Amino acid sequence: MSTFAPDLSVEKVTHSRLNELNSDKIPFGKVFSDHMFVASYDEGNWQEAKIVPYGPVEMAPSLSALHYGQAVFEGMKAYKSPAGEPLLFRPEANFERINLSAQRLCMPAISKDVFLAGLTELIRLDSNWIPAGEGSLYIRPIYFATDELIGLKPSESYKFFIITCPVGAYYSQPVKLIVTEQYVRACEGGTGAAKVAGNYAASLLADKEAKAQGYDNVIWLDAIHRKYIEECGTMNLAFVIDNVVVTPKLTGTILNGITRNTVLTLFRDMGVAVEERLVSIDEIVEAYDGGVLMEAFGMGTAATIAPISTINYQGRDLTLPPVSEYKYSHAVGQKLEDIKTAKCEDPYGWVVRV
Repeated sequence: MSTFAPDLSVEKVTHSRLNELNSDKIPFGKVFSDHMFVASYDEGNWQEAKIVPYGPVEMAPSLSALHYGQAVFEGMKAYKSPAGEPLLFRPEANFERINLSAQRLCMPAISKDVFLAGLTELIRLDSNWIPAGEGSLYIRPIYFATDELIGLKPSESYKFFIITCPVGAYYSQPVKLIVTEQYVRACEGGTGAAKVAGNYAASLLADKEAKAQGYDNVIWLDAIHRKYIEECGTMNLAFVIDNVVVTPKLTGTILNGITRNTVLTLFRDMGVAVEERLVSIDEIVEAYDGGVLMEAFGMGTAATIAPISTINYQGRDLTLPPVSEYKYSHAVGQKLEDIKTAKCEDPYGWVVRV
């Protein structure tokens, strides 16, 4: 990995669009901040790091990423402290994960200086876009191949962008999920553990069919046995069974979620029993029928902590207890929110002040 401390050039907008934003009604992922960060990789080096006004980018129809799928991305957020100070949450974890994803797609590593310096300067410049109160600024780093070539081989040139958008809640209501048995998300040895664009493209049909049936998303099962729960299309999953938090273990087929890791750490430090292991859908049904399935919830950057109200399996709706009774996910969600927004002490060093 080349070490490149970017001498950032900054081109500011002549007119901010911030005053056009209705902060009471922000659609998730549709309104973008004034600026974006971009850097290029070519001839073995990172170069041309700059911040420019957000807008379209020119590309050729022969762009390698369009044909062969070398594209990875991250999801992270910026918050404001009670004093209005911009805060990032675990940015180094996102830096490490995007490079693990890049390695899986045979892409060169992003320089730490490029990633963190570009991110910090962008957030500093557009800090007024971070919503006050319960909102946040969603951050999307995206990294893709740019060779103009039709030929199956790793690209030799790449672009790295960071764009941001103010957001409210991803799920405004408790989530209804349906187990898909027709489709699979990933197999061992595949790209399931990497945050690559193709994983999400492959999930869209199942998601569309779930929504047509009145559900918010799907629960994926493993590709071999078609019985072990993996994740939801938008988040990792956890279940509280008889006062124990149970979550599918990392087998190389699901994303190593940063929110997942954070939540499990907080639970353990709160004295809550946590198990990372194979979790079959049959076990969840048995726990439900036995009256010991106390909670189910998702964990993700966009979704944060998303309580699950319904799980449909083989035509049967498992209706979980009222979300008002979800003491475990509520407690950890509140603790996480307080740490992210600097409302309480951060003993983990997760929060980075910009």
